[in-house]
Amino acid sequence: MEEVDSDDFEKTVLQNSKPVVVDFWAEWCMPCLRIAPIFERVSKKFTQAVFVKLNVDKSPKIASQYGVMSIPTLKVFKNGEVVGEVIGAVSEDELVEKLEVMLK
Repeated sequence: MEEVDSDDFEKTVLQNSKPVVVDFWAEWCMPCLRIAPIFERVSKKFTQAVFVKLNVDKSPKIASQYGVMSIPTLKVFKNGEVVGEVIGAVSEDELVEKLEVMLK
């Protein structure tokens, strides 16, 4: 799973021609660690999108810029714009269901 930070966020996420799903997380966040394997599995189901992780402790300005108030937060970007989000640790089925709608 690719990590992005403030150095490559614009190129990898905002300028990507594919939709990008960003997992805003932190190493100390237990719900983040619980959703990590789910995020990994789900990324394999949606080959039309790019899945990346952004550590909010290492890139706090980006997390703040996108209004991330609690983690984990997953945001879906299309053409550089946020088109949806999932806040909190959700089940794999729930995440797939939400992403199916957001990635159409």
